[in-house]
Amino acid sequence: MRYSDDDRESSNVEDRRAERRPMFRFPRGDGEGGHTVQIPLTGGSLGTLIVIGLILWAMGINPLDLLSEAQYPQVPKIPHSDQQDRTAARQSPSDIPGLPGGSAVRTEDDMKRFVSQVLADTEDVWTQVFAGFGRKYADPQMVLFTEATRTACGVGVAAMGPFYCPLDRKVYIDLAFYDQLKRRFDAPGDFAQAYVIAHEVGHHVQKLLGIADKVQEIKESVDEAEANALQVRMELQADCLAGVWANLNDQLKKRLQPGDVEEGLNAASQIGDDMIQKKTQGRVVPDAFTHGSSAQRVRWFRAGLEDGDIAACDTFNASSL
Repeated sequence: MRYSDDDRESSNVEDRRAERRPMFRFPRGDGEGGHTVQIPLTGGSLGTLIVIGLILWAMGINPLDLLSEAQYPQVPKIPHSDQQDRTAARQSPSDIPGLPGGSAVRTEDDMKRFVSQVLADTEDVWTQVFAGFGRKYADPQMVLFTEATRTACGVGVAAMGPFYCPLDRKVYIDLAFYDQLKRRFDAPGDFAQAYVIAHEVGHHVQKLLGIADKVQEIKESVDEAEANALQVRMELQADCLAGVWANLNDQLKKRLQPGDVEEGLNAASQIGDDMIQKKTQGRVVPDAFTHGSSAQRVRWFRAGLEDGDIAACDTFNASSL
């Protein structure tokens, strides 16, 4: 991605990396004396994207067979704007030449600057999009932490991966996660890193549009299987919104470089539930999906990236995912 030292950094970044880290340790209960695991107390967090050492909830049905349009008419629709700025023709991944493999930032100072610049770009894009349908965009905060930190949703830990807490409207990230993204999930590159932030900001957009609150309300009235299937639709919509951001951001600021789109599509593929299950447990259990398969995540990220309009992101009324 094209960034320089002169590009704006968001002022909405809170750096807690030097703070004492609250951790809660409990016995593993596996007979191995002295071993412990760290358990996050996440309260009502909608928790997103990548879960390193994923805790999968048992589900009774396949998310591919769920949620016809009539089931959730209460979920607010993604608004459509005829006023969105179209300063350049929409681009699809096939229109952007280049080979994958762009280099990602490496030092912590570089990474902090980079995530601050990406957050600034999300602010600029979503401010314009919201203005297009007569709404004011409220910037989220991004909290940088090490290992663990307190949130309005409970204690967040690095093992959760980056996440958004809807109760305090903040995105949380341990920058060490990006090394995991590259090494464990085979998703290197600065655009892959930006995609992670854009996905979490996508959850903030859902919060502002009333989608997150309505989905949470519905989840509290249905069984676990249906609640988790509904969560799949939430996650895929956030992927789509990340793609919309990437499209509009490139139109506004010409950020994309050769290989960036491939990095984003690869990241979406690598963190599908099926891929994570293969890596963590050696088998795929579709009924336990909570974020969507690799194919689904790629499909919805690509949909937003190619269309550049949030109206393309209505996962809740899609007949199939």
